[in-house]
Amino acid sequence: MLAINHYNLSGPPGALDPLSNLSQWDTEMVEMESLAHQGNLTSDKPMSGGPITAALSMTLGVISNIVALFILANAYSHQRRRSKATFLLFASSLVLTDFFGHIIPGALVLRLYLSGGVFPEAAAASSNGSTDPMCQFLGGSMVFFGLCPLFLGCAMAAERCLGVTQPLLHSSLVTTTRTKLSLSGIWLVALCVALLPCFQLGSYTYQHPNSWCFIKVLANDTQEADVAFVTLFSGLGLTSLGVALVCNTISGLTLVLARLRRRPSGYSSSHSHRSVTKSHDIEMVVQLVGIMVTSCICWSPLLIFGFMSVMRSYRGSIDKADMATYETLNLMGVRLASWNQILDPWVYILLRRAVLRKIYLITKRQADLNGSVLRRWEGNSFQSKSSENNPVNRI
Repeated sequence: MLAINHYNLSGPPGALDPLSNLSQWDTEMVEMESLAHQGNLTSDKPMSGGPITAALSMTLGVISNIVALFILANAYSHQRRRSKATFLLFASSLVLTDFFGHIIPGALVLRLYLSGGVFPEAAAASSNGSTDPMCQFLGGSMVFFGLCPLFLGCAMAAERCLGVTQPLLHSSLVTTTRTKLSLSGIWLVALCVALLPCFQLGSYTYQHPNSWCFIKVLANDTQEADVAFVTLFSGLGLTSLGVALVCNTISGLTLVLARLRRRPSGYSSSHSHRSVTKSHDIEMVVQLVGIMVTSCICWSPLLIFGFMSVMRSYRGSIDKADMATYETLNLMGVRLASWNQILDPWVYILLRRAVLRKIYLITKRQADLNGSVLRRWEGNSFQSKSSENNPVNRI
């Protein structure tokens, strides 16, 4: 409309030339589209299905964590074994942390989606050191609720490894009070790491497409403090995953060897008690392996891509094409990491002993049914063939 009103009949004689009008029209439209694209860069991408996806993801995460919390609370209230009670306390803390980690950052990200993100000027000011309270809180929340599940998974794996390999030492060291102190220590360490930018060690900035905040990993002015902060965050996360992998491997191998060494004997009460104990240990180790695999799949990309991005950004060896690639990788990494808080509750819900037993019985019943049908079919086939070969039947 503005371009059409600009070129009217009362203009200069040159404006009556159709070719000149067309070229000026095209130039003006290109400039206006470029300006509009720059102004709406942060609103187009977040709004393309963003609010609906974020709302559905938050709803699914809330429902999953609430169901898991209800099951864990019910199991904890009826639990008599101390080792199982300790595991349930850790698992309840993990699910509770995932619940708040899904609600708090998710609500802020959803608000940014609905508002169309932030303007490039605000994002640039935040990247240059300007304090944005919302960005700082969102970035700190993502770091805190990102480290807590990894720390808790590592602590649970270490506790089960001690319980499987050294049960006597575990019974004397692990108590409910010490478990609660360990949980408080884990939350405190994660909080201290998240608050490091308050002491000028690292910073939080808006990330592509300016709809979420995280550690500054891609910038032209990356400092040593940013590299140290990202290295600390990625190092702690990958170390937790590595320790959990080692502990779960030791626990699994120990249970497998104990199963292979067990010899058939009379079914006494002590033998039945040991069988129940081993079944509880197997159930807990299977759940821990599921939690570890889920955490590795969901968190490893963000931890690795973040470290690679900040190192290349600090060395100045990243161009515009690489910048877009790393922005996309980090965005994919944080979206994948957000699914960890949705899948963790389902790992516990689906890998419980009662559920696994039902799946086993259904599978066994189906296999027996197929086997009986196959045997009946084979018997009928053989009978028909034998009857055909019998001369009396032919007569």
